[in-house]
Amino acid sequence: MKIINLISGPRNLSTALMYSFNQRPDTVVIDEPFYAHYLISTGIDHPSRKETINSMSSNINEILDSIFSMKNTKVLFLKNMAHHHHNIDLFFLNKMTNLFLIRNPKQLIASFAQVIINPSMKDIGLKESWDLFNYVSNSMNKNPIVLDSAQILKNPKKLLNKLCDNLGIDFYNEMLSWPRGGIKEDGVWAKHWYKNVHQSTGFMKQKTSKRELPKHCEALYFDALKYYNKLSKNSLKV
Repeated sequence: MKIINLISGPRNLSTALMYSFNQRPDTVVIDEPFYAHYLISTGIDHPSRKETINSMSSNINEILDSIFSMKNTKVLFLKNMAHHHHNIDLFFLNKMTNLFLIRNPKQLIASFAQVIINPSMKDIGLKESWDLFNYVSNSMNKNPIVLDSAQILKNPKKLLNKLCDNLGIDFYNEMLSWPRGGIKEDGVWAKHWYKNVHQSTGFMKQKTSKRELPKHCEALYFDALKYYNKLSKNSLKV
């Protein structure tokens, strides 16, 4: 079984990519398996915090045991947030294929601020993505795959073909579309975050992608931009 660990920030097309992989006949997807652990270990308050904690295990050993003991699937796709890898021994990353998903932080922050009004660097995960990228690069002696959501939107079929080739798996045309609405694998937090993807049937630029960056988020944007630029140098291009 190949385990693909998607390491993303929020509002990055990560849910759309999970939906895409969910259409594959050989793949099972898991939505943010470390979320409850992250909420408990940081004490951070997110929408549906209590509901999320009650819906899933927060014990990392239990979670990893469940992941690595999964059977009856050729590919296991984990949709993870970079910052959810908080206070965790990262040894398990060496047993997975790690895939980094990034987005221009201006769009990311403007979107995220619609739900969390005053986002911080820890909320958007770009520094954590860069730190995890370096960890994986150094421990495995090669750079992991990086995807930029803007490149996906330019030409989904071409980019996903290239991605599957880099992952060593077959490309399926089914990955390009999905039924409108949610999937049973959605986390209980979907009602707060997944509205756009629930209304979609494939990869498409949202009207909200041109949303203005809130003035109070400008300092965060310039801080985040340096990490985005470093990761972007390694991203697949169409």
